[in-house]
Amino acid sequence: MKQWLQQLAYSATPDINECVRQLGAVIPWLYDLKKTQQDPGWHAEGNVHIHTGMVLGELYHLLATEAVFIQGEQRQALVLSAILHDIGKPRCTRKMTIRGQQRLGSPDHEAIGRSYLAFQLMKLPLPFSVIWTVLGLVGEHQMPKMLVVQNMDEGAYIALSRRANMALLYWLERADMQGREGENIQQQLEYLETFRRYCKKFGVWERDYDPPGLDELLVEESEAARIYLRACAIDALQRGRIALPSEAVSRFARYKDLHGHLFLLCGPSGIGKSRYVAQQCEDMAVVSLDNIREKLWGDRTCQDNPQRVVHTAQQQLRQFLRENRSVVWDATNLRQDHRRQLYGIAHDLHALITVVIFLAPESAIYCGNASRQYAVPTEVLDRQLKIYQFPRISDAHHVIVVGSEGDVLLRQ
Repeated sequence: MKQWLQQLAYSATPDINECVRQLGAVIPWLYDLKKTQQDPGWHAEGNVHIHTGMVLGELYHLLATEAVFIQGEQRQALVLSAILHDIGKPRCTRKMTIRGQQRLGSPDHEAIGRSYLAFQLMKLPLPFSVIWTVLGLVGEHQMPKMLVVQNMDEGAYIALSRRANMALLYWLERADMQGREGENIQQQLEYLETFRRYCKKFGVWERDYDPPGLDELLVEESEAARIYLRACAIDALQRGRIALPSEAVSRFARYKDLHGHLFLLCGPSGIGKSRYVAQQCEDMAVVSLDNIREKLWGDRTCQDNPQRVVHTAQQQLRQFLRENRSVVWDATNLRQDHRRQLYGIAHDLHALITVVIFLAPESAIYCGNASRQYAVPTEVLDRQLKIYQFPRISDAHHVIVVGSEGDVLLRQ
């Protein structure tokens, strides 16, 4: 397996059947691609397995011609993303009414696929940088054409560039569009060329976004103030709340030395969140839903009146942030709607937000839970993994990813 994966970084061109043979035991949803039909108007070629094979063929052609410069980890990540880009379709494909017609659709298959792969890919002998790139490409592969069709502004491109490598996203979608038989393919390819032009115009092609002129304005600020103002500038630009990076200096200057910082932990039970808090957050305030349950009901596992527990926790969070403290929200935070509420509180109080994502193979998660003092039932952990929604990276100012041994895999 390790040698097979390494060969993807150079010149290997395995077909879809070989890819399923190699990866299916680790990523079993691959076996379901053949059973998942697609709308003949968009995918006249047939099921998802056939489409994925065609996408791989187109990608290999691009890598041998127009994109021959893509090598090493980037090539490895791009090939894996092509294999896995529609991995979520077996779980969400259904008949839908679209513009008055009955069609087969796969709503949110990108997000479903990324959430599934977040733990599955951790089983593979891959550099984490490759795993991270694949998660971005799979989770966002529909976005290039959406930005163009919806005529989105610069902020949307900045936000997307924080979630995925824009250049690799373009090449993946070239292969995706060319690896099918269906309606309006030429128009879809034209959308991709427009996407590439705008990426270059907005400074997010093949590099991280750097707000023009901001560093010069911050040269006399302290390091902490520079970090705060730069993070606020990028966040405000991607949300369309300011038009120029310089506006961030005047808008947020009053908070640069006095602001809170929310560290929002995200991961299922048994993945190492409590260990991380004990080792890395000893000087921070901690909001723990388990501790609040124990204080209210005398039992940290009691699920009575969850609204009161959350309300109490949010009150604590607001108080700590008003005191300009660094605060850890210690809970699973598996769902996007729950996280969005906490982001809103932090934004209202001009606090920085760091989402701390915990990733590990599922076997390590179950073992970690079993060894906890307060282990959750297996069926509860099963449900947690089923409902898990991978965080939307651009919702936070900063991201930390923590592995199964408590090691920091990524900090950005």
